[in-house]
Amino acid sequence: MAGRMDGKVVFITGAARGQGRSHAVRLAEEGADIIAVDLCAPVESLDGFYDLPGEDELQETARLVEALDRRIVTRVADVRDLDALKSAVHDGVAELGAVNAIVANAGIFTFGTDTHQVSETSWKDIQDINLTGVWHTYAAAAEHLIKAGAGGSVIIISSLAGFKGLANVAAYTTAKHGIVGLMKVLANELGPHGIRVNTIHPNSIDTPMVKNKRTYGLFRPDLDEPTASDAEAAFAGLNPFGKAWIEPVHVSNAVLWLASDESYYVSGGQIPVDGGAAVQ
Repeated sequence: MAGRMDGKVVFITGAARGQGRSHAVRLAEEGADIIAVDLCAPVESLDGFYDLPGEDELQETARLVEALDRRIVTRVADVRDLDALKSAVHDGVAELGAVNAIVANAGIFTFGTDTHQVSETSWKDIQDINLTGVWHTYAAAAEHLIKAGAGGSVIIISSLAGFKGLANVAAYTTAKHGIVGLMKVLANELGPHGIRVNTIHPNSIDTPMVKNKRTYGLFRPDLDEPTASDAEAAFAGLNPFGKAWIEPVHVSNAVLWLASDESYYVSGGQIPVDGGAAVQ
């Protein structure tokens, strides 16, 4: 059914590319207007892992949304900076009129061979962005969401690592478990307002955060320069579907359902989009 998001405004973090861009486009296809933010700058602890998107990629997200005849407000903002997020939301509401849903999507990924080898900087960056950044995302838009009334939705992008204790991924796994706890608290706080709160738990998604040489090396440490082809079988072994990398749109379809009225009484849930990886 088309138009499931007609008249609604969605605030999305990490919207310059990957899952965030996919969420913005999929929601816009169903009638949503978008407030989109991204850091659009490097994070030091990611050096040697993968590059973050630039402002040009955030503008490409805007172009794709506008091509669907929807409105979008973009701002460069760091989820570690609550005031910057509040300013971005304020600007978005001034132009678009409301916030009906929040998609806390921004996150980074690093790992170490063993937990004691994770650097202090990497640990701190992941907690600040993937955990505290989700709280900031909610806090920046909460008053607008509550003001918009019943039917609102908070959607937090967790991970397979929010279900499992993934070896060699301690900082990321800790943060992704932490936002599940935040989700459960918010589901109780916002239920009286008719607002639902859920987490989505993707497996390996076809984005640069996952598809890069450093991550391939996690699965193929026997190779000096592993490629996607070298690592594909190992990634595919993570789920019963045998799917190495899930297309972002399938996560976005879950985001759409949780943001739409079709999920009106779904709250406090942990929704897997992982090809069965969580139960393998």
